[in-house]
Amino acid sequence: MTTFIEVYWTSGSLEEARKISRYLVQERLVACAQIIPWIESVYMWNNQLETAQESKITLKTQLANFEKIKEIILQNCSYQVPEITYVTLDGGNKEYLEWLETSTPNFSSTYIKESI
Repeated sequence: MTTFIEVYWTSGSLEEARKISRYLVQERLVACAQIIPWIESVYMWNNQLETAQESKITLKTQLANFEKIKEIILQNCSYQVPEITYVTLDGGNKEYLEWLETSTPNFSSTYIKESI
């Protein structure tokens, strides 16, 4: 049985978010990338209170593709420690999940270049 996930990632720029998201969709590692162009994050970094404007990205895919997706994001994003997390989808519209499965073949054993 296929396990589906949503991957959450934050990017330092909209251009970076678009570039990496388009690559992941074109390579069929993700079925869909949703980009929220602007969020404001408040966090501690090196014992300093920071505020940053970021883009928030949600990626729809299969769990088997997560490690490859993570590698591609890490190789191509500007952040030293990017947020890359996922949650498992426990259910949903059957037709949507079928589309998700056919749109994202399992690439766990296939070579895909990491730098774009």
